[in-house]
Amino acid sequence: MRQTVRRRAAAGLAASLSLLLPTALPASAASPSGEIVLDGATSAEGIAAGEGKTFYAGELTTGDIFRGDIRKGTATRFIDAPAGRAAAGMKADTCRHLLFVAGANTGKAFVYDTNTGKPVADVDLAKGFINDVTLTSEGAWFTNSAAAELYFLPVDEHGDLGKVKTLKLSGPAADVKQGFNLNGIAASEDGKVLIVAHSLNGALYTVNPKNGKSAEIRGVKVPFVDGILVRGDNVWAVQNQLNQITRLDLSTDLSSAVVRNTIKSDAFNIPTTVALFGEDTLAAVNAQFNQPPSPFEVVLVPAWK
Repeated sequence: MRQTVRRRAAAGLAASLSLLLPTALPASAASPSGEIVLDGATSAEGIAAGEGKTFYAGELTTGDIFRGDIRKGTATRFIDAPAGRAAAGMKADTCRHLLFVAGANTGKAFVYDTNTGKPVADVDLAKGFINDVTLTSEGAWFTNSAAAELYFLPVDEHGDLGKVKTLKLSGPAADVKQGFNLNGIAASEDGKVLIVAHSLNGALYTVNPKNGKSAEIRGVKVPFVDGILVRGDNVWAVQNQLNQITRLDLSTDLSSAVVRNTIKSDAFNIPTTVALFGEDTLAAVNAQFNQPPSPFEVVLVPAWK
């Protein structure tokens, strides 16, 4: 029997509010497995679910954005980014037709119009590596893999952007070492809790978005954790060098989690980020770090096994 996403009212966890989420596909509409080539890409890292069958995937080193269709299994270059840009994690706000992109080593956030592909904003965040982004009803949160802080870019109901705010972290999420620290990020449905992934520590932490206090989600270790995805009490943690995605079950108070299953595929080649389509299909990007050039792909796998 196919499992369905469970929701706990007390936790209220989701990667973003329902108004920001992509339109759900019927389960039968999305292929449970397969590969979609990002034709012409020379690097890859981020992926975001758009409306219905649409996804966006980024070219890390150039900042170009591909737009694809998971049912047709196709993708084409959608945004030819200006020189000097980069694209790590990304999220699509399907209500306001905006794509938010973490700018990697540029220290910036980039925002694009998903209808036209035109740039909307080029926002300075901080020095370091701006690695991933999540959405709430009030705006976008970004991680920096080289600093113990998060950045909040307000967005109003009309899609107008506000002034960036920096949140200094305390507690275990503030542990900064040489290499990649904070990486993936997700938000609670009400925006009152953030969850961040720490690559070097192989851990997940909750963060209070008002004061920056953090706490470890106990009971699990996720070595090489990269992007994360949260729906209900489920967390999918991409473990890039292990070529797998681990699904975790969160406790109601978010203090602990247990491993439910590990998702693997022969097509994985250092996946970094993941998006969910409908209830059953995950789409992960192969980043192929430190390998000879080969076609970069989006890999489709079942979300539950």
